[in-house]
Amino acid sequence: MSQLDQMSQSSLEKATSSATYDPEKGPEPVTHTTVVEFEALDDGVPRNRGIFAKLWVIVQKLDRYGVEARGIERVPPTDRPQKNPWDCFTMWCAANTTISTFSLGTLGASIFEMGLRDAVLTILFFNLLSTIPVAYFSSYGARTGLRQMVFSRFSFGYWVCMFPGVLNVIATVGWSTINSIVGGQTLRAVSTSHQIPVWAGILIIAILTLFPSFAGYKFVHTYERWSWIAPAIIFFIMLGTGLGYMDQGAWGGTGPVEAASVLSFGASIFGFGIGWVSYAADYTVHLPVDTPAWKIFVATYAGLNIPLVLIESLGAGFMTAIQNNTAWADLYNSNGVGGLIAAGLSPLNGVGRFLTVIMGLSIVANNIPNIYSLSLTVQIFGPIFQAIPRLFITLIGTGVYIVLAIVGASHFESWLDTLLVLLSYWLAIYTAIVTEEHLIFRKGKWSNYELDTYNRAAAQPVGVAAFIALGCGVMGAVLGMAQTWYVGVIGRKIGDPVFGGDIGFELSLSFTAIAYPPLRYLEKKYFGR
Repeated sequence: MSQLDQMSQSSLEKATSSATYDPEKGPEPVTHTTVVEFEALDDGVPRNRGIFAKLWVIVQKLDRYGVEARGIERVPPTDRPQKNPWDCFTMWCAANTTISTFSLGTLGASIFEMGLRDAVLTILFFNLLSTIPVAYFSSYGARTGLRQMVFSRFSFGYWVCMFPGVLNVIATVGWSTINSIVGGQTLRAVSTSHQIPVWAGILIIAILTLFPSFAGYKFVHTYERWSWIAPAIIFFIMLGTGLGYMDQGAWGGTGPVEAASVLSFGASIFGFGIGWVSYAADYTVHLPVDTPAWKIFVATYAGLNIPLVLIESLGAGFMTAIQNNTAWADLYNSNGVGGLIAAGLSPLNGVGRFLTVIMGLSIVANNIPNIYSLSLTVQIFGPIFQAIPRLFITLIGTGVYIVLAIVGASHFESWLDTLLVLLSYWLAIYTAIVTEEHLIFRKGKWSNYELDTYNRAAAQPVGVAAFIALGCGVMGAVLGMAQTWYVGVIGRKIGDPVFGGDIGFELSLSFTAIAYPPLRYLEKKYFGR
């Protein structure tokens, strides 16, 4: 019999007997959840069998040092040590105060041929719109103790939820890949004589990302709480060095041509902002259940928009600066966005090179939520995947995106634009379904959920309504998209008939929002759940 087999139910009762929950006084937290408690769960997960038992023995040892053992298991109200909802601000501020945010702003000119004024206005309004669902869903973690993709089972059903799960895995790995590429480019641009190979920069970023992601929730928040400060200061320095070269220039066309550019660039902006929505609740599950939702919303919304709007606008401004500075243009042409970062700091000479290294490593703060949430998303694919400890999934995911980043280092801009827009399509669909389920069919009341049934397929919706509504959303995206590899029938009618204008996320959101309520009503009528 394995060591984990010998853990008894009485051990669980002893570990949790001191934790009580008084609705008036709130929860009295325990120190942390142990492997013993997971072994006692009656959730059908084979943690004590074969290779899984050996892995959980390792987890038990690491658990003693504070490494998070919990995966997608619900965090009970009695085990919520986090107290400050403003951790949501630093969490998302750090994740977006990076050069990946800066690189997004550069697409306005490099891909969509926009001027500075229309690029900045697009950045402002599409960010303010796209981050509303992220801030809203962040409060779900505190209310339910469930991770974002696990909570989605109450809308999509146990089995159909695996479709958005697959898409989320692609998004987390895709983001980590693209972020690592731009970080590697930045590290290479530090020196013109003895350049760090991009592959080496990617490897350094991946290893640094792994530590907090592997260790878990507490370590993720601790790192993000402070990591935004240095990059924020450096971005202000870059504003000072680049401001004299920036030129607002002409508007990016007029009439339908400009409208098409705004919509297409806006789709990329929207995809970046809403890209966090499928992770949102992952980072609030340790907050007390009675934490005011408005505090979580405001902290998250501000933490997202302050860096997104300012840093993307700075990126857009720097793309105009290289038109007036040939040396900076050469750095950009040879090292991409990383070269542009190095150019902005080059007036500081040796200090500038040191600051460029810090900026290259700032990518770590953006990659950490991707890899941590990847490890949680994989576990929704069934008991076998849930039996794999979360921390080992971070190791596998890290290896996968290292390979992809090294192979795809020469395709950064095209990969970035394509990923952002595809994200905007499916996350618009996801947002519509989860929001309508909560507000219409659960009447916005948490008492209408049986949260402890999150792991029981028979207790969840059948998923037919969500599946068909998802299909309707995909149809809307296909009709409205405008990509280099495909322009939809409706998208082609906006602006240039060859390039079109992207309204894929608008149509996918609308089609899904219209289709889901009647379909869900019929599903409840005929299946009773």
